[in-house]
Amino acid sequence: MQAYRSLATTFSRLGAIEDASGILGWDMQTLMPDGASEMRGDQLATLSVLAHEILTSQKTADALAQAEDETGLGEWEQANLREMRRTYIHASAVPGDLVEASSKASTRSEMAWREARKQGDFAMLAPHLAETLRLQRQIGEAKGAVLGLSPYDALLDGYDPGMRQARIDPLFALLRATLPDLLGRAQARQAARGPALPLLGRFPIESQKDLGLTLMRAAGFDFERGRLDVSLHPFCGGATDDVRITTRYDEADATRALMGVMHETGHALYEQGRPAAWRHQPVSQARGMSLHESQSLLIEMQACRSREFVEFLAPRLREAFGGEGPAWEADNVHRLYTRVEPGFIRVDADEVTYPAHILLRYELETAMIAGDLAVADLPGAFNDGVSRLLGLTVTNDREGCLQDIHWPGGSFGYFPTYTLGAMGAAQLFAAACAALPAIRPALAQGDFSALRGWLRENVHAKGSLLQTDELFVAATGKPLGAEDFLAHLERRYAADAAVS
Repeated sequence: MQAYRSLATTFSRLGAIEDASGILGWDMQTLMPDGASEMRGDQLATLSVLAHEILTSQKTADALAQAEDETGLGEWEQANLREMRRTYIHASAVPGDLVEASSKASTRSEMAWREARKQGDFAMLAPHLAETLRLQRQIGEAKGAVLGLSPYDALLDGYDPGMRQARIDPLFALLRATLPDLLGRAQARQAARGPALPLLGRFPIESQKDLGLTLMRAAGFDFERGRLDVSLHPFCGGATDDVRITTRYDEADATRALMGVMHETGHALYEQGRPAAWRHQPVSQARGMSLHESQSLLIEMQACRSREFVEFLAPRLREAFGGEGPAWEADNVHRLYTRVEPGFIRVDADEVTYPAHILLRYELETAMIAGDLAVADLPGAFNDGVSRLLGLTVTNDREGCLQDIHWPGGSFGYFPTYTLGAMGAAQLFAAACAALPAIRPALAQGDFSALRGWLRENVHAKGSLLQTDELFVAATGKPLGAEDFLAHLERRYAADAAVS
């Protein structure tokens, strides 16, 4: 196993480089002064090129070939070698100068996005986004040529190994066919009950942060290996054993930041629960972004918006913000957290309308990668899609195509993983509650231990030992599908006695 051990050392070093990039990226989003952006871009590009050179070297290629002929590898070693090969194929397909150019372009594009979003002016971003798109298209073409995939599928595979448009399209078609009727019935049921009472008052940021930290502790976030900060766009990042999550606050509304914190906490629990014995090895990594998004949405949507958890949350909201009266009772807070209303902003969307935001972005990014949609035409196409799918009229770019950081950051192929993750969250939560009926009652006490334990055993600690559908079959008895998600939406939003 000499070649395999050599590879393990190489990938451990690559993991350390990735961790350094993660901390630099976190700093860029949270603390870095704008004037440092060009230098930070050079730093991140240098690390990307260094990792690329190590990964694609002849030494690594030879060690892979030799290790694949070695005997005596256990189950985890075999899975690790499989993931090493997959990582190598993705990296070696792309020339180093393209890696460097793409890294620098996406950093410049992200910084331009910040100002463009602030000004609501897409023209400020357009040339930077066009360059980022051009380079991502080249990367997709290069990877696709090696993998035998379309450019979009090749990019998608980098975020969700094994996922293809051919798998996504029928799932999303089912949502397109099903959700409009469900939305209509959910809104009719909501209207029949009358409007939920708003939580009025000023919600100091420090009080919101303190309550968010309390909820993170309840969920099991390890503050010895992570922290919470503020950024323009909430995210989970950082490094191994140093998980950084962020949120954004609004003093006029405490509810959004709290659920944003719990969403990112779901991501963080996955990162903190990965198999420590395989630290910095590919097999220890999370198994793709659809599964990662399933973990954030399971905590936020399935658990924290459940009636049981709101019974725990409501008195703590009252205490944190001095609330009084029926608006602060659990029944009304649950209605606020499960309110269905089409809106412009994806990250604030409810469960029923959220898939429409992803269907639109999936439609647009596949067209951009295919060369069928020019960057200059993106705002109009985006606005038309919002009108078609959500019945809303976009009045400015800030609430339109400038709201997300993904495309400026070069993340083409990422968006579908959000709704695939919602499907996975419902499927995994249903299986967990079937296996451990005490999970829901425990949430009413703010106790996540049973749920967290089930997730650690069946998802987090598996790392990338199993392929995605293998993991879903092992945990739930069936591959990833839409049935449990649609059943969950029906039960929570459209059924006569919906409370879940």
